[in-house]
Amino acid sequence: MHTVEDLAEGCRVGWRNHARCIGRLHWQSLRVMDRRDARTAEDVAQACVEHLRYGTNGGNIRNVMTVFPPTGVRIWNPQLIRYAGYRQPDGSVVGDPLNADLTEIAQRLGWRGRGGRFDVLPLVIEMPGKAPEMFELPSDAVLEVEISHPDLPWFAELGLRWHAVPAISNMAFELDGITYTAAPFNGWYVGCEIGARNFGDVGRYDMLPTVAERMGLDTRTSASLWKDRALIELNQAVLHSFRVAGVRVVDHHVAARQFVTHEEREQVAGRSTPADWAWIVPPLSASTTPTFHRGYSVEPGLSPDFHYQPDPWKSAARCPFADPQAA
Repeated sequence: MHTVEDLAEGCRVGWRNHARCIGRLHWQSLRVMDRRDARTAEDVAQACVEHLRYGTNGGNIRNVMTVFPPTGVRIWNPQLIRYAGYRQPDGSVVGDPLNADLTEIAQRLGWRGRGGRFDVLPLVIEMPGKAPEMFELPSDAVLEVEISHPDLPWFAELGLRWHAVPAISNMAFELDGITYTAAPFNGWYVGCEIGARNFGDVGRYDMLPTVAERMGLDTRTSASLWKDRALIELNQAVLHSFRVAGVRVVDHHVAARQFVTHEEREQVAGRSTPADWAWIVPPLSASTTPTFHRGYSVEPGLSPDFHYQPDPWKSAARCPFADPQAA
C-alpha cells in the first residue's frame, strides 16, 4: 500500500510520463486527493463532486487528481462532465454522439434527460461485484461557458456551450505494479480541444457547415477553404468566451511553446520526454507550432503512467444491460 506522500509523488510523475498530454509543464503543481477510503458508489460520487468543485475554483482551474481504491472501482463516464447524445429514429443524434451509448445506459438506470444538445450526464459508477449506480451532478459542480464571438454577433444564436473542467475519468493509473482503475484527473482546456474537436469533428457536434453557411462561405467546393475559415472562427469564439467568463484556457500556440519549455527542463534534469506526436501537435494550424517540427517517441512500459481501459458496457460479463443473444 502506498503512503499518501508516495501516492502523490507517483501521480505527479505519472502525469510527467504520459506521452499524450501537451500540458506537462505544470506536472509539479498537481494536487492529489487520496480517496482510497471510499467504500460505496455514493462515496465515489461525492468525491467526484468535491474534485470538480476544487478543480473549478471559480474558473481559475486547478490541476487535481482523485485516487480511489485499487479494487476495480470504475467510473463509466469518459470524463466527469459529459453531454448526453440522444439517438433519433432517423439515425441522427441530438447532443454529443460520442456519448450516445452512455446516455442509453443512464436512461436504463432511470435518468430522464431533457433531450437537449447540452444535457449534463449523470455519473455512472460501478463498485467491484456490484451493478452500476447513477448519480446526478449538482449544478454548482458544473461550470459552463456560453459561446459567443467577438466580431460575429450571430454566433451566440448557435446556442453553443461547453464545460470548464476536462476531468478524464476512464483511464487507469499504474504505480509500482498497482493499478488504480478509478483515478480522475484534470488540467485546463487547450481551446482547440473544444473548438476544433468537440465542435468541429464530424462525429461530434459537426458545426463547421453551420458556421460556414452563416459566414456566407461557398461550401460547394473545398477550394474555398470554408472548413478552414469556419474552424478558425469556432476556435476564436471558444477562446474569447472562456476569457470573458473568467475561465482558464490556453491557446494551442502557447500550449505548444510550453511543451517545448517542458522538454528543455526535462533535458536539463537528465530525463527524456516521451511523447506521441499525433497528440502533442495541435489539430489546428499544426505547422505554425514548434511541436510540429520536432520528432517524438513513445516509451512503452513506462511507469508510473496512465492507460486506457475498455468501456465496461462493452463486456457482456460485466454489463447488466448486455444482450445475451448478441455476440
